[in-house]
Amino acid sequence: MAFGPGRVPGAVIPGAGPSGKPGARPTVKLREAGPDDPPRYAPEWLELREPADAAGRAHDLLDPLRIRLANMPGKSGVVIHDLGCGTGSMGRWLAPRLDGAQHWILHDRDPYLLHFAAVSSPRSAADGSRVTVETRRGDVARLTPDALQGASLVTASALLDVLTREEIDTLAAACTGAGCPALLTLSVAGRVELTPPHPLDAELTQAFNDHQRRDNLLGPDAVTAAAEAFSGHGATVRLHPSPWRLGPEHAALTEQWLRGWVGAAVEERPELRAEADVYLTNRLAALAAGELRVTVHHVDLLALSRPGGGAS
Repeated sequence: MAFGPGRVPGAVIPGAGPSGKPGARPTVKLREAGPDDPPRYAPEWLELREPADAAGRAHDLLDPLRIRLANMPGKSGVVIHDLGCGTGSMGRWLAPRLDGAQHWILHDRDPYLLHFAAVSSPRSAADGSRVTVETRRGDVARLTPDALQGASLVTASALLDVLTREEIDTLAAACTGAGCPALLTLSVAGRVELTPPHPLDAELTQAFNDHQRRDNLLGPDAVTAAAEAFSGHGATVRLHPSPWRLGPEHAALTEQWLRGWVGAAVEERPELRAEADVYLTNRLAALAAGELRVTVHHVDLLALSRPGGGAS
């Protein structure tokens, strides 16, 4: 069974899925890296996951966000900073769901991804108002309130879990200092459900979660840390689940996710390799037969900072 056009059975997209070398950073290139440092997530992976991301994001957080944006003083339009924009999937999802003129500022360290995100971004809002775009290369981990001067909203997708606690506090301080809300989506929650279940599911989940915490990254602890950080800086925080629900129609994504998930678990605990190889073979066979379903739990976070900035 071939998963996707031009893809051979068993092939893995370079940089796909949640696996990666220890210390590897996402294509959301957050920090300075060497010229030969490969991205953790390939553009093909970001494209493959985009429909599941769009279906999973928490629509229930949009109404309080719309209310806040509508009540921001002195605004003829909104300015949205998308951090670690990747291929621009957040803009393609959110811009058509907000009324009014929008100017998106796309942040990433990868010039190819910035170009792709810019040319593929929406050009009109929900009410037909104009949407414009600019790009910025920079280090998200050193974000400051000055960099967000005039911002109406900060967004990010699948970002928090690849940050350290210090970097999340820097992000929270920058957003609250600028007085703008933040919509931070699709952070891993550390829980997956595979149907039918298997005795090795829990052990692989724990090993994968430990892998996500390497190099002081927060992985599945990130949402809790972010909620605490934003609350500590005076913001009101709302959390909402945003799971991927992967059935037979998502076979290509499920295959890539499964290979990356098992691969990361084995990298963390090499003694699992023999069992995990058999597990993966059986799971892929069930996937090919249309018998495997997977729920990958994520959490979306909306932080409503005090307008005008800062915690008391």
